[in-house]
Amino acid sequence: MDRLKRRAGAMSLTIFLSLAAAPTRPQADPSLEHRPWQGPEVSPDLRAESIVRQMTEDEKFSWLSQLLPVPSLPSASSQPGAAAYYQPIPRLNIPARIENDAGLGVTNRGDTRPGDDATALPSSLLLGATFDPALAREAGVVVGSEARARGFNVQLAGGADLIREPRGGRSFEYVSEDPLLTGLIAGQSVAGIQSQHLVSTVKHFAVNAQENGRVMASSDLREEALREADLLAFEIAIEVGQPGSVMTGYNLVNGEYASESDFLINRVLKRDWGYAGWVMSDWGSTHSTEKAVLSGLDVQSGAMLDPAPYFGRPLQDAVAAGRVPRARIDDMVRRILRSLFATGVIDAAQKPASNAVDPPAHRLVARKVAESGIVLLKNAGDLLPLSPDARHILVIGAHADMGVISGGGSSSVTPPGSLRLPGSNLMGFGTEKVYHPSSPLSAIRSEASGVVSYVDGTDVAAAAQRAHDADVVIVFAEEWRTEALDAAGLALPGHQNELIEAIATVNPRTIVVLETGGPVTMPWLDKVPAVLEAWYPGSAGGEAIASTLFGKVNPAGRLPLTFPMDEGQLPRPTQSDPALMASSPGRPIKGGIVRIPYDVEGSDVGYRWFARQGLNPLFHFGFGLSYTRFALSDLSVERREGALLASLTVTNVGKQPGTDTPQIYVSLPGPAGFVPRLAAFGRVRLEPGESRRVTLPIESRLLARYDVARGLFHIAAADYVFDAGEDAGEAILRMSLHLDAADAGK
Repeated sequence: MDRLKRRAGAMSLTIFLSLAAAPTRPQADPSLEHRPWQGPEVSPDLRAESIVRQMTEDEKFSWLSQLLPVPSLPSASSQPGAAAYYQPIPRLNIPARIENDAGLGVTNRGDTRPGDDATALPSSLLLGATFDPALAREAGVVVGSEARARGFNVQLAGGADLIREPRGGRSFEYVSEDPLLTGLIAGQSVAGIQSQHLVSTVKHFAVNAQENGRVMASSDLREEALREADLLAFEIAIEVGQPGSVMTGYNLVNGEYASESDFLINRVLKRDWGYAGWVMSDWGSTHSTEKAVLSGLDVQSGAMLDPAPYFGRPLQDAVAAGRVPRARIDDMVRRILRSLFATGVIDAAQKPASNAVDPPAHRLVARKVAESGIVLLKNAGDLLPLSPDARHILVIGAHADMGVISGGGSSSVTPPGSLRLPGSNLMGFGTEKVYHPSSPLSAIRSEASGVVSYVDGTDVAAAAQRAHDADVVIVFAEEWRTEALDAAGLALPGHQNELIEAIATVNPRTIVVLETGGPVTMPWLDKVPAVLEAWYPGSAGGEAIASTLFGKVNPAGRLPLTFPMDEGQLPRPTQSDPALMASSPGRPIKGGIVRIPYDVEGSDVGYRWFARQGLNPLFHFGFGLSYTRFALSDLSVERREGALLASLTVTNVGKQPGTDTPQIYVSLPGPAGFVPRLAAFGRVRLEPGESRRVTLPIESRLLARYDVARGLFHIAAADYVFDAGEDAGEAILRMSLHLDAADAGK
């Protein structure tokens, strides 16, 4: 969820009270002794329909628009820190709808819950690097259980946008540049959250790829490209996770705001995909009454940030005048209620509340995720894993003595003990730079038997002097990203590149640990023997990094996005200037709509663009090293019981147990074809010398092109190429298979 971190005092008290005023609620109705919607054996659709018939007009409208909870107002939530609060309907036994951020843990907006010990999970980008949907579900369970224990029943999670812009400020909240990986990981995360009887969103629908000028940026691309990439990620995530709600983005798509796009909401989401849940706007991103409602938007979120309470009195007037059918209002409310029944929110509210969570167990899950998603990018001469007997290890930089960095904005989780520094403040949207309290320095000291010292690296010459005499130097380099502002290029900020160059010059046993929210360039790579990408590793990130450095964990993470050599390799090397696109939630401040030409790459996002252009990146999508080695053999692709399956043998030919992630890419040669696309992947853990036959289901829509005229995915009759490899760069195994013409999809 995104919203302005400004005090409500910026708005007039008149607007506040007119939005917040609660309708008069009827007392419990004794005539409703038989309530058919209370039987869990009845379908969510029938239960929702039964309630809608009993609701008054005031009750219906009270669930379609709200403002951020403000303690002094009548609508204030009893759950501190809530992002939104919609009042209960006691006479119908319908609980309040209480919403909270986000996908990386339960946030504590305004520090309204002192001492709150919510688990800070690693970034979604790190979760994507695990290539492990089952682990994504496990992480989702943590978020869901902690949210429900705090009284929330809607979690604003499930980031499923593709990373089209590698410098995007919120890339850390998204999973990857690939639709299959994104859809499966985001979908399972949502499923985990909702298993705890609350609703999760998926967001930000759709093509919300950059933060600079996000309320005036129009993501422009053809429908077939949309369907084959960005929308396919959401489609898979919704199929897997069955989210109760979908949140739209701030951006425009082909010139129309996502929150009032008839194409996106009515046609694609509700008609083509048959989505039965409700669609909410992002906070401050509703732009109209009738257009938005008739285009399919069901809830105006954060109405205080919009110019008007569009879904309040203006909507009631539009209904009274016949411009919006009353049946549409019933449909909006029915969708909300259906999701609350389908996820068990309403039934769970009738049972005694349990606030029991297990913070240590949840921290172990956070550590497991971090250890699974840290990527070993380089290990020349097998410098890693380190021996604990090193005489002197010098740790440098990135507040490694205090903790690990996290992303800024509405998803920021702040456990007790976090280091909180000033972040950014663009047009009133302020964010903090937070370091989670898991010190890599302390964790390294617990693994090493020799001396472990630390310098902060602000003085390059002094750090280099200290590094000269160390047995091993570990340089921590950070790149902070935040909501509302894209990264300024792909270089590490400040003097960090200079620092790494200086340290590597005086000590050949230098290891670089990157804590980043996306790809970065590495001009020093040839001088450094070992590099780990640790992303934003969360509440147990320091321990996860140390366990990997010392070999207690064999790294198995794979890059969920391409690392370019430089920005010249990107489809749009020049960024949008944030000063020229200054904006706030809800409205642009300067200028008009800015067109972002995503048709340059079309559906060939990320590694597909590199393949199409014949570019060699710094590191390929899917890349990741291990402390052991694997061999792939005997690839076969066959149709079995209607499904297309790829099988291959994976062998651990090294000396340590480890986990491999074989990947299957499919391509169609020729002018009407397409470059390799990830069509299947899996994780397999093997002991030294062990072999295993692995069978992976191929996603049929990745063999297809989208036929706009017919409104479906279609597989052409042709000879398709199937590659098996360890990343998107080089095929280890290859075979061709003729496929007959067929339609694809669920």
